[in-house]
Amino acid sequence: MGADHTPKIVGTVWGLLVLNTLGSAGAKTIIPLPRSLIQMVTMGALVAAFALALAVNLRLRIRASSFVFLLTLLLVESVISSANLESGFGALFRCFRLALFVGTLWLLSRWWNGGLTFVRYHIRMYFAVLGSVATGLVVSPGAALPDLYGGRLVGALWPLTPPQIGQYAAVIIGLTVLLVLGRRTDRASAVVVIVPSFVLLALTHTRTATLGLFIGLALAIGSLILTSAAARRFFTWAVLCAVVAAVGFASALQAWFLRGQSKENFSNLTGRAKVWDALLAAPRSTSEQLFGVGLGDKSFGGLPIDNSWLAVYNEQGLIGVTLVAAVIIVLGGVALLRPPSLQRACAIFLISYCAIASYTEAGLGDASPYLLHLALAASLLAAPTQAAAAPLSTPEVPRRHIPRWAQRSEVT
Repeated sequence: MGADHTPKIVGTVWGLLVLNTLGSAGAKTIIPLPRSLIQMVTMGALVAAFALALAVNLRLRIRASSFVFLLTLLLVESVISSANLESGFGALFRCFRLALFVGTLWLLSRWWNGGLTFVRYHIRMYFAVLGSVATGLVVSPGAALPDLYGGRLVGALWPLTPPQIGQYAAVIIGLTVLLVLGRRTDRASAVVVIVPSFVLLALTHTRTATLGLFIGLALAIGSLILTSAAARRFFTWAVLCAVVAAVGFASALQAWFLRGQSKENFSNLTGRAKVWDALLAAPRSTSEQLFGVGLGDKSFGGLPIDNSWLAVYNEQGLIGVTLVAAVIIVLGGVALLRPPSLQRACAIFLISYCAIASYTEAGLGDASPYLLHLALAASLLAAPTQAAAAPLSTPEVPRRHIPRWAQRSEVT
């Protein structure tokens, strides 16, 4: 089934998955929202996504996907690690959430055929989320730029942290730039998405998202240089602009990058290194080293871990780390083996962005936006179905029998 035949309800399912992964913790909103209400909305969105995906795919037609298969193994491992309730009953609830998330991806895999349909779903939904952030900034600038976060942009209508907003903005900027280079969208529509998203990204002062955007785009565009003149022109201009900005605005860029922090605070990654050292130094049994302590809130000693690999090691052990590494390696390997194309470039951008962000952000071991980005990459790398890939052929017209006497008359 081709991308043009994807039911509209599939886009709704993808949007509900995005809503579920927004999370329930963040800044104070203009209208106080109880965390229980937010959790009810996000979890309800996931249940609705699974139900709709099942309704549109009642025959349970799925496509073989190494990505979703590895996530299924990670789910099984998470259930095993959470069964002893070392992290409480909340671990089993998180396993149930991950099961619905993975099950929904299996149901949607039927429409993964290497097309750009899901890229458009991704951009539209996250642009809508950023629209709510911009609305909150206009309505209440004080709530959107609170002193608690050092004046960084947060979600004033829905509790979103600066790293979340920066991540969403960086991802849709990168995907939209690639769509423009591939001539799959017009420049006016791209400007409407890119310019406000870049402004919001700058207001978040999120270094990880910014580095992930530029490095991911460089790798993605680099994969198109040999086959796309537009990519070569864009890459050349981008390098020139980067050099001019580095020379002319060095002090301003440095101030934005440091965010007013001391060099000592910057060197230990805003305190993250202390949490990482404490986590690695904590005594663990053999079972905890292999399987972890069960799914939790990605914290250690009451402080956020903010590293996907250490969070997975803490909650799902070395086996979980191996499975997550396999996900990145498999997707990256498949992307490198594909011939140059826009879909391949988008997948390379998403994979590289998630790999870069994994150093200072958690989420690769549980239902999160990062797994949704990687799911989008998997859909782009899926081989087209036979119906979509087969070229249109002209049906053979049966030959009409001509009698011999008629043939002789035509000759004479």
